[in-house]
Amino acid sequence: MNDLARHWRLDPAVTFLNHGSFGACPAAVLDEQQRLRDRLEAHPVRFMMDEVEPLLAAAREELARFLGADADGLAFVTNATMGVNAVVRSLEFKPGDELVATDHGYNACNNAFHYVASRSGAKVVIAKLPWPVASSDDVVAALLAVVTPRTRLVMIDHITSPTAIILPVTRIVRELAARGIDTLVDGAHAPGMVPLDLKTIGAAYYTGNCHKWLCAPKGAAFLHVRADRRELIRPTSISHGANAGLEGRSRYRVDFDWPGTFDPTAALCVPHAIRFVGSLLPGGWAAVMEHNHRLALEGRDIVAAALGVRPPAPDAMLGSMAALPIRDAAGPPPPSPFGTEATQMKLYERHRIEVPIMGFPAWPRRLLRISAQLYNERSHYRTLADALRSIW
Repeated sequence: MNDLARHWRLDPAVTFLNHGSFGACPAAVLDEQQRLRDRLEAHPVRFMMDEVEPLLAAAREELARFLGADADGLAFVTNATMGVNAVVRSLEFKPGDELVATDHGYNACNNAFHYVASRSGAKVVIAKLPWPVASSDDVVAALLAVVTPRTRLVMIDHITSPTAIILPVTRIVRELAARGIDTLVDGAHAPGMVPLDLKTIGAAYYTGNCHKWLCAPKGAAFLHVRADRRELIRPTSISHGANAGLEGRSRYRVDFDWPGTFDPTAALCVPHAIRFVGSLLPGGWAAVMEHNHRLALEGRDIVAAALGVRPPAPDAMLGSMAALPIRDAAGPPPPSPFGTEATQMKLYERHRIEVPIMGFPAWPRRLLRISAQLYNERSHYRTLADALRSIW
């Protein structure tokens, strides 16, 4: 076990190659969360009524510096899916409007598009992005090919969930803005995996998770709304903020800060996670991101050699994850998006390897996706490669 692994409470009997699904929080950050929970429970009324608002404001400021964002446009939400829902359920669409998503998009967020379209008479258009992919140019061309004068909103992943490719979001946002179209970026995997400057990206809406690659506790995420769109967006939970006094704050700020009784400690731990994980390597977060990127490429190459496949995406389009095609499934798909795929279960039950396998682009075709975090090492990918050889 590498020395950095001691900072996580992961089961040492499991080869954990799935940081991408739910993240994994370091012990020091979990300890900070427990300290905050103890403080909350020592006097819940005072904490929730007097203390939580300035604490959230301070956490937002530190997160904004990390993201290159406008702190006034940041709102803490539970997860990126909730951020997507807040945006699309706030906007008004009408019959004939088109909402564009991609076939590399996250199922839950695409579901939000379909739900809103079904209630408004709008149409969801799915752009088929290339896979395997040769370049960012091919992605941009495929996306713009489905944009029409009826397109009202485009949702793109910054880093795609099934295929793990980094999309050229700044370029896409600018291309769409030139056509008068707003972009919603699902950046679930981006914070902590790639450098971010949300002001430069310029998207009308950007949402991301802090509990994945930033390694904050579960339930820490954000929504960033550009200043000229903030008055349009309301949280999915309308609460006291709807008629509270503003006292120099925006309605957006007041609305999102109080969704009802909630546990704010995950969000309040985000600054601690930024500082702690950034301290684990000389060179800070830039070194962490580079380390994980290089390890993901090494792991990909080890597993690709075992599978006898070529990497389906260029190195420059990958961060801390990589997806590889595996042989087609022989049986039916899992009964739900939460079902565990048969080969994935076999790898866990026989070899204690946790790695996701998903149908893509459509069952029975499948992908295996590896992750690389500081607690991983090259031997983990060799263990996976040997296990794959043994079951095939």
